[in-house]
Amino acid sequence: MNSLRTRFAPSPTGYLHVGGIRTALFAWLLARQQNGKFILRIEDTDKDREVEGSTQHIIKCLISLGLDYDEGPNQPGPYGPYRQSERLSIYRSYAETLIKLGRAYADPYSKAELANFRRQAAKQGSPFLYRNHRPSSPPDWKYGSLPLRFKSDPKAYRWQDEVMGNLSAGEEAIDDFILIKSDGFPTYNFAHIVDDYEMKITHIIRGQEFIASTPNYLNLYEALNITRPLFVTPPPVLGPSGNKKLSKRDGAKDVLEYIKQGYLEAALLNFIASLGWNDGTTQEIYTVDELIKSFSLKRIVKSGARFDERRLLWMSGAHIRMLSTEELTKRAKSFWPKEAIGYPEEYKIRVLSLVQERLKFLAEIPSLTRFFFVDLPLDPSLIDNNPKLSAIGKPELKKLLGIALDSLAQSDFSLGDLQSNLNSLLDVTGQPPGILFSLIRIASTQAPASPPLAESLKLLGKERTLKRIKQQIGAL
Repeated sequence: MNSLRTRFAPSPTGYLHVGGIRTALFAWLLARQQNGKFILRIEDTDKDREVEGSTQHIIKCLISLGLDYDEGPNQPGPYGPYRQSERLSIYRSYAETLIKLGRAYADPYSKAELANFRRQAAKQGSPFLYRNHRPSSPPDWKYGSLPLRFKSDPKAYRWQDEVMGNLSAGEEAIDDFILIKSDGFPTYNFAHIVDDYEMKITHIIRGQEFIASTPNYLNLYEALNITRPLFVTPPPVLGPSGNKKLSKRDGAKDVLEYIKQGYLEAALLNFIASLGWNDGTTQEIYTVDELIKSFSLKRIVKSGARFDERRLLWMSGAHIRMLSTEELTKRAKSFWPKEAIGYPEEYKIRVLSLVQERLKFLAEIPSLTRFFFVDLPLDPSLIDNNPKLSAIGKPELKKLLGIALDSLAQSDFSLGDLQSNLNSLLDVTGQPPGILFSLIRIASTQAPASPPLAESLKLLGKERTLKRIKQQIGAL
């Protein structure tokens, strides 16, 4: 297994979506677990669909997630280059070999002629197969002129997939597909087979959309007399509804957007790995090292995996709670609200320790902490939109806050004394925590939620707390 080699081979046609990242992650986990190699190959032969900057974006995504590759662009290896556009001479050599073997020929037909063949097949109620129109005397093939097609050998196939099990297809699935386009660039169907063989790839991990084309690939492997790698076909990542593949319309963001918002890399990898894989236990939260140790192709499921962003939020929060104070402080540096500028680092660390339990991603830090640094404007809606508080009426709320103000003015604002003081207020006022503590929280923070009340008041300090409660009483 020391020779195990996996690859991630994206096309630079846009941002890297969750399905693509999962393919990369599964390939990376397998390579790291088996002490193998993980290769990044950029499949940039479709120049009409290529998006400028996509290759750099793909590399940045992988690096940001910690999915380091052993060979690829900017990481030289023995089987480069790792951009298909730089490997054209290799594909041409294989194409010429197929021509000599009588297994490839120039395609002389125009687009109009091909369209006519398709119409004829449709009229006859039969599927269009190019091999039924194979020219009897094709012209000599000249590189960069006519397309070059594979001369297939139709037959039935049975093959093993490491996830899907035994699969099969009849000879009707085999056709003469294009190897080299008229612009001189190879098709995916040809180039990936050549590259995987040349780069000694042992496991191909890719989506279910390629199953239908696998019989053609098997036909080409035979024609070239090369042994195929193992096929690994994870289930599709489905949208939140669970009835179709995930798309941009479902709200799935570019992975760099998640990182920009402060989702931890380990949380993203944990969540993405869970889309179609589990280790058979009830464990849900994994460190990256635990994912590497636990990962197994046998535990990839066959059915589609539903993308649930609420679960991602929960996992992200769990990973944030696992961080040490030192690590969280380091990661939070670029997420503080502007009002935190000038405050001592020790104070900000205390703020972080209070909100750590509530954080789901780091971009929430400003909204959860701003009241610790600045007096926020009074927000009447916090009371008006609270059914329990608005039902009491403002005169009674004013009275309750007055009692709380007098009581807290006697506190030394140590944590123990604050907790005792607040509990005593429940007895004095006869109000439940859901009313009294919510009212004090709104008055002292102008936020709908906060960390535990006593801890928040202690950090705010006596002077600031009493001042804010007085302002709320005045507003009422």
